[in-house]
Parts: sequence; C-alpha cells; structure tokens
Amino acid sequence: MTDLGRVLILAGGLSPEREVSLQSGRRLREALKRIGVDVELSDVDAMTLPALAGDPPAVVFPVLRGTSGEDGTIREVLDLYGIPYVGASPTACRTAFDKATAKAAFTVAGLATPISVTLPREAFHDLGATVLIERIVDRLGLPVVVKPRSGGSALGVTYVAEADRIAEALMACFGYHDWALIEQAISGVEISIGVIDCDDSPMALPAIEIEPTNGVYDYAARYTAGATTFFGPARLNAATARTAAHAALTAHQVLGLRDLSRTDLIVTIDATAHILETNVAPGMTSTSTWPMGLDVAGMDFSVVCRDLATRAQNRPPAA
Repeated sequence: MTDLGRVLILAGGLSPEREVSLQSGRRLREALKRIGVDVELSDVDAMTLPALAGDPPAVVFPVLRGTSGEDGTIREVLDLYGIPYVGASPTACRTAFDKATAKAAFTVAGLATPISVTLPREAFHDLGATVLIERIVDRLGLPVVVKPRSGGSALGVTYVAEADRIAEALMACFGYHDWALIEQAISGVEISIGVIDCDDSPMALPAIEIEPTNGVYDYAARYTAGATTFFGPARLNAATARTAAHAALTAHQVLGLRDLSRTDLIVTIDATAHILETNVAPGMTSTSTWPMGLDVAGMDFSVVCRDLATRAQNRPPAA
C-alpha cells in the first residue's frame, strides 16, 4: 500500500442536510489532522470542479448528504475526473438512496423490512387522496410512518397513529420529495449498525441502541446533544445481536456498497431485525451512530477513516 496523499473532504452543498454534512466534515478533518494526514475541507459550490481539475487531490472523502450527495451524483462526477473517493459507486448509491428500490432488494435477499406503499404526489391529487388513504390504511393498518422516498436525517418523516392525520403527514413529506413511502410502523428496539470494509470482507460494528427522549428519532433528536440516549453496545442478547449484524452486513452486500455504510433497524420482541434503510454516507458528528460503533469496537475513528481513504486511493480507477 502506498502512502496516503492529500485527502479532500467534500461537505456542505445545498441539501437541507447541509449543516449536518459540514459538522461531519469538520469532525473528520480534525480527526485526520490529528494523525498527520494532509487534509482539506471544501464546501461544495460552483468552484469545486475547477479546483478538482486544477489541483486534484489524491483521494476524496465525500460526506455530502441528501440529493447529489448520496444519490450517486458527486461520485459520478469524481469518476469523470478520474479522482478516487471513499464510498460506494454511483450505481450502488442510486439503489440505496431510493428507499423503495432498496427495500425491494432487501426483500429479494430474504431480509425483513416493514411492508409499505410508495406513491407520487400526483396519485393523491389525481385519483383522490381520501380514497387512497383509506386503502393504504386497510392494507398497512395503523400506525404508519410517512417518509420521503429518498432523503435522510428524518426530514419530512412523520409517525402517524390516526388515519385523519395522514394527509397532513403527506404534505410534510412532499416538501422534501415528490414521492411518499408510507410504511407500517414497527414496535421494538431501534438500533443502528455501521459496516466497514476490512481486507476482503465487510465487518459489522457493534449495534448502537437509540432511545430518543420524546419517543421519536427525528431531526432534533438526532443532532441535539442530550435529546437521545444511546446505548453501545445495544441492549440485545448475543443471538439477537448476531441476527441484526448479519442483516446489516447482508444489506451492505446486496446493495453493492463498499468502504462504509450504516443500516437502521427495528428489532421486534420476537428478535426479528427489520431494516428501515441503509445509508451510504453515515453522519460523523458527535451524535452520529457510525463513529459510536467504532468507539464501542475499540477502533480509532481517525485511523479507520485514514485507512478507508488509503483503500480508496489504491482502488483501480472506474472503467
């Protein structure tokens, strides 16, 4: 393995998750600096591409969130410039970022995921929201979770216990995406499991249990210090923890991901691990569960991120 060259962290951009991305980027920059890595942080804007062309880094570590950050766009651009990067390929990103497509892949692989219905805004407008909502409730029951088909940080996500609140939840969802995924709400222990690629195979990090103070793991609960209690490792028995870890590893592989990912799950009373989603760009803030998993595993955040950057730098270029 060659020495690691200059690492460029791409963060920010115009996503609604911009601030989370910048927090992750700053924390990653300081972590890499601490162990002597030549690293820079760039807030993505119109000057990003000229800078990449004029002074290309050895490797890019993208921590961009939301559309263009996680849907494969930025990775497609980096492939065009021939610059290696940490994380999944554009194709894998597109599959993972689309929650409905990812859930279909999970189901084919035999993984548990809550049953759901995915419909565009136009369907409710053109076909009649009242009739559609009645049919959705008939199929899924209550409560349900209404969420954008793509996106993160629980933006536009609403837990709905009463049928007459679904229309309101759909409006909140459509503020972030033109398609809504309405999903059966699953009761159980909410956990998050990070995955990292080590040598020739992925490794699941210890599960982190999530217990938000207000009962809902929304945007504020995710990024406000003290708003959520985290248990690492999660309070699961050994067999259930293995089952959940297997689900996260399988999701990582089924979606074709590489380097790192984070899978969010609900573990029910019968020890079934239901996958909610898999994220290709895990947050790296002080309240993010991916770094927590590293800490519980006794792994140094700085060293792991340096090693991921080195792995990416030495990866054969995209065809």
